[in-house]
Amino acid sequence: MESSGDRQGASLGRRLVRRLRTAAGGRPGDGGGEQELMARSMGFAAMGFLTLVPLLIVLAAADPTQAASFAQWLSRALSASEEARLEIRQLFAPPRRALRTTTSFSLAALAVFGVTFAATVQTGYERVWELGPARRDTSYGRVLGGQVLWLCLLTGYLLLFTNTPLRRQDVVSTPHGTAAAIVITVLFLWASQKIALGGRVGWTALLPGACLTAAGLLGLRLFSHFVFSPLIVVNAVAYGPVGAVLVVQSWLVAVGFVVYGGALAGRILYEEGWRSRSPG
Repeated sequence: MESSGDRQGASLGRRLVRRLRTAAGGRPGDGGGEQELMARSMGFAAMGFLTLVPLLIVLAAADPTQAASFAQWLSRALSASEEARLEIRQLFAPPRRALRTTTSFSLAALAVFGVTFAATVQTGYERVWELGPARRDTSYGRVLGGQVLWLCLLTGYLLLFTNTPLRRQDVVSTPHGTAAAIVITVLFLWASQKIALGGRVGWTALLPGACLTAAGLLGLRLFSHFVFSPLIVVNAVAYGPVGAVLVVQSWLVAVGFVVYGGALAGRILYEEGWRSRSPG
């Protein structure tokens, strides 16, 4: 016989699925919300590529004995095979060469792209929570400061994981390493949402989204090992370096979809869970 707890859980599950479908698909039959989520994911991928590639190359060039190159970081993020690693390494300049060719103009461009990327992520989170632009409620300087703080947080997170050794034969490191990575990722995503939203949403409300996004990124890493990694090799053979770049861009689109989709699912889970516990 079904218990009341099982019935409540099933009812919550149905409400979550219904709200996710509504949020992802917009009005019935128009697909507007789904198109917006995909468009924002593509914007995330475009600005992420312009920001992450030069950022990690410059960081690796500044201290090549400690920091991993962008190719190494990307290989780890994709759980790439040895063949895919070779193709990825051929796409990006070695760290020492990048340092010699880095100019003040390129550093300034990197800063501009970084702040624009932060603004893109901020807008995406604001749309998830149906909030107006932060600059309506506070000064531009404070908004810019939040974006710079978010970019510094992202840089620290990337440095932490580019300097963490992973065993090549494992899809996701050791069990203890995987658990630690998930916890650190949850904390990063939790703080990331808080900073990007300018503190307009409480910590408790942001936690489900951080947990779901971290779980989604772990699933994406497993998916990448079996799908994106072979595609890099196949496309590199068929189309040359541009084929591998297209796969990397597709992976970044998937990352953006998980980031925004996880935050949206977390918001719905928080609201529906709170409603189910509320009296009446």
